[in-house]
This record gives sequence, C-alpha cells and structure tokens, in this order.
Amino acid sequence: MDGFRVASFSTDVTPPSGHPLCGGWITPVTQVADPLWAHGLVLLGAGQPIVLCAVDWCEIRNEAFAAWREGLAQAAGTTPERVLVATVHQHDAPLADLGAQRLLILAHGSAVCDSAFCHAAIARTAKALKAALAEARPVNLLGTGQAKVHEVASTRRLLGADGKVARVRYTAERDPEARAAPEGLIDPYLKTLSFWQDEQPVAALSVYATHPMSHYGHGEVSSDFCGLARERRRAELPGVAQLYFNGCAGDLGAGKYNDGQPSNRAVLSQRIHEAMLAAWEATVTVPLERLDFRVERLLLPAKCDPGFRRADYEQALAEQSGKHVSRARAALGIAWLERAANGIDLPCLDLGVARVVLLPGEPFIAYQLAAQQLAPDSMVLVLGYGDCGPGYIPLAENYPQGGYEPGDWCFVTADSEAALRAALAAALGGN
Repeated sequence: MDGFRVASFSTDVTPPSGHPLCGGWITPVTQVADPLWAHGLVLLGAGQPIVLCAVDWCEIRNEAFAAWREGLAQAAGTTPERVLVATVHQHDAPLADLGAQRLLILAHGSAVCDSAFCHAAIARTAKALKAALAEARPVNLLGTGQAKVHEVASTRRLLGADGKVARVRYTAERDPEARAAPEGLIDPYLKTLSFWQDEQPVAALSVYATHPMSHYGHGEVSSDFCGLARERRRAELPGVAQLYFNGCAGDLGAGKYNDGQPSNRAVLSQRIHEAMLAAWEATVTVPLERLDFRVERLLLPAKCDPGFRRADYEQALAEQSGKHVSRARAALGIAWLERAANGIDLPCLDLGVARVVLLPGEPFIAYQLAAQQLAPDSMVLVLGYGDCGPGYIPLAENYPQGGYEPGDWCFVTADSEAALRAALAAALGGN
C-alpha cells in the first residue's frame, strides 16, 4: 500500500452580470463584492478516490446535482456516489436546477439559472480537480478540533404559548423583540477536520450550522461572512487547502445577532474566523489508518398535498401572468417529483476518530445533533445542503407547528424524519 494522499483544487464559480441569484427571486448580479469558489479535496489510497467539494452557491438541485457529481467523478476516476458535493447556501449566489430551467424555457418563463454557466462551472471545476491529482500530497496524520462560535447562530422558529410558530426570526432581523428572544436549539461548535504529513498541515475542512447571510438581495455577489472567514484562513496558511461546509441549518440563522446592517458582515465573519482559529489551536492529531466509505439509499416521500401535486405545478407553470416565484417553484417541484422515487445517496466517510456524512436539502439542526449521538466516540461532521431538491427537511413535530420552513419550500412529508434517521443510523453504524 502506498499510503494515503490528498489532492486539493479550487475554481472560481462566480456568476456573470445579469445571472439570477437565489433562483431569480431577488435582484440578479449587478456587481461582485467578492468571488464565489468551489473548493475541494480528493482523498486517495483507499480504493476508488473520494471527492469532497464545497460550492459557494445557494443550492444545487436534482439534475444539476447529478451533473456536478458525474463531472467530478469522471475527472477523479471514481463513481458519483463517492463524490460529496454541497453548497454553502449563500443567497447572493446561483441556484442550479437544470431540469427546472428546461421546464421554464418551454413555458416561456424567466430563468432560475443559466444552464450553460452551470455546465461551464462544472467543467472548470472538473478540470482543476484532474490537474490537482498530479500534485497529490502524502498524509499520515488526521487532526480533529472544535471550538464554540459566539453569537452567530440562533433558531429561526419562535414558538408561542400554544406551541406553534408565532413568528420566524430571519437571518437579518430588524425587530428588537425578536432579537431579544432566546437563542434556541443550535449546535454551538465549529468542527475542523485536518490532514497532515507529520507536522505539516495539508488540508482542513470546517463545518458550522447557520444560514450564512448577513444581508443580501441587492445584486451584489458575495461568499458572505462564512466564505470570507474561510478565505482569511487560506491567506493565513498558504499551501493548506481550506474547505468550509454548512451544517444542518434549515431552522437556523444569525437573526438574534444581526439586524441586517452591512457592517455586521465583518462582525459575523470575525466570529467565525475566531472559532476557526480556536478549533485549529485545539486540534489533536492521530495516525491516519482508516479511510472507509459507506453509502445508504434514502427515500424521502414527496408531498402530494394540494399545491404539491404535479397537476398543481403544471397549472402554475403554465400561467403566463404568474409571478416568477410561483412559476419557478412549480418547475422545481416537478423536477423533484421526477426524481424523488429514485432516492438520494447518504454517504459516510469513516476515518475512525472522525466521520463525515452528507445530508440532502435544508435539514433541521436536530438531525445534526442526532447524528453526533449515533457515533459518540467519533467527531461527526454533518454536512447539509447536498442535493437540495427536497427543500427543507423538518422533524415530523414541526409540521403542525407551522411557520415558514414546513410550507411552500418543503417538498417532502413528515414521514421523512423516520427515513432520514434510519439512513443516518445505518450510514454511521459501521465500526
């Protein structure tokens, strides 16, 4: 055995002027505050290569998700199921769904994305990956570290005395009363997994759960506060690859600590950066002896309530005078219905002292905490925002509570909780 090696790659995936942002329901690109990146790693030496790639886009859904996996798999010489692609979920960023975009073109609707740009971004990233393989570096140690993030994430769902959602505390919250409400259930820790060759760090992968927007919606592209913190770490540690993934942030945002003032972007970024530094300083290394991979098939049942049936979607899509958000939601809904029965891969990278799992959609934080309890002897890094076709994935108990997340942008039923918990347990259950 030649030992383990890591190759790192990075590609600029910033959209051009005029490209839709967040699926087209906010102002399209007018300027770029800072570029968007696809940062990735290829892990070599344990059978077929394993790819991890974090993309500074809002979402990659359905057919577009398959295209990203297939493109990177071909470049790496592996299979799509061994490619873990996820978005960081900034909102001044593209949302890609090739099938939905095709439906909108046929219906003479406005765009959710530019398919040619999406394919070009995949091709550039695949090219960078393939070139990086020749520069793969040996690694013999695995590092794990974590640190608390202070005053960033908070729950979005503020419950009333009746146990139902009284209001949603969004990522930029201007109401002092909402900001004064309790922080709620979060995972306060940023976790960092790193690969080393003796005392030389080679790559680091950090995860924290929150909607990563300070302010957005005015056409100014940005990787926002999490991406900016990551780029600071890249500058501070030249030659050390830095990936940042979002966790299970479906019900989390920065609203308790953010009133939407542009100056808060730097404040929030500093808090993430401080946690990255602290997690790095707390890192403990052990010999890298294991790099196992498992994948479970996850079937999330599609909603079939009124408004979620194919006939409902087709009617909304055909309405020429309908608003873009309604027609685009219909196209996204059809794209999900057409692939839901095929299932979604739920992969687990098992490194012994650490495990990495990738979940689809916008899962609630409870799934992240549950995953950690399933493997208490490992540091479990739970990546959210894989295939975002399902939309929000609440717990079953959250549906009758109401609120934003279980509504129009949740395309799966309450039975999804049981399915996701079972798949998580199976994926994490290997020894």
